[in-house]
Amino acid sequence: MLHVIVRVGILLLVLFSQLIWADPTQTPSQVRYNLSDEYIDLKQTYFIDLLRLAMEKSQQQYGDFELQAVAIDMPQRRAIKSVQESELDVVWTMSSIEREQQLKPVYFPLLKGLLGYRIAVIRKEDEDKFIDINDLEELQRIPVGQGLDWPDSDILQKQGFTLVRGADHNLLTMLNKKRFDYYLRGIHEPWSELVGRSNLMVETTFVIIYPAPIYFFVRQDNDLLAERIEYGLRAALADGSFDSLFYDHAITRGVLERVNLLTRREFRIDNPFLSDSSKNLLSERQLWFNE
Repeated sequence: MLHVIVRVGILLLVLFSQLIWADPTQTPSQVRYNLSDEYIDLKQTYFIDLLRLAMEKSQQQYGDFELQAVAIDMPQRRAIKSVQESELDVVWTMSSIEREQQLKPVYFPLLKGLLGYRIAVIRKEDEDKFIDINDLEELQRIPVGQGLDWPDSDILQKQGFTLVRGADHNLLTMLNKKRFDYYLRGIHEPWSELVGRSNLMVETTFVIIYPAPIYFFVRQDNDLLAERIEYGLRAALADGSFDSLFYDHAITRGVLERVNLLTRREFRIDNPFLSDSSKNLLSERQLWFNE
């Protein structure tokens, strides 16, 4: 509770200072973010829309803004480095202790923790292989594919899964070629990815759950942008516009009904790479998806 009071106090101080010192003639704040133009991903639009919403909700207090897409394809590690080197101003990515040391996180889970609800993409011919798995250790022995530099990969490896890493855009091809037997995705992710891949399917019987917040991150010394984004996100949460975007966006609309969580066996595991600051957020129930 103390950290919630402190956070609210900080936001009130920031609001007060902005009202005093805001200059109506100032140049609009430019916010550069990465946009993949080769591997088009509908999920990008959610985070861009959410960034715009946060900036709009904070415009009266912090001034005008301009969002600028930097269209360069880069893995997560490179995007983080680009923010460190001031080539980008903001990046959205799943958090870890390491990433919170590299950049300044905005402690607000952009997907309500939904990324930590992991379902499997499998080859259709292997459907029966997973139907009767009731033991986590049995699932851990089956080779699973994840991204080269994803925090998820480190979590699964630390928790004893048989992990095979690959480049993000190659993982479905690797699954097809039997480099591993299942590929874990957040429950909002696989539906559009499987269009045109008739030999693959979303497995229907289990879900793996662990805390996995995605945050906006900025450069360590960019306090003002971090404060502005957090102010805007919390304002959007308070007036309902955040939840409206979350539940009605193209990548999340109808997903909870489609994935049917209540019928799936749950395998819950710890996230050993969750920082104390991120753990503290778990008590703010309004920030998280509630089954």
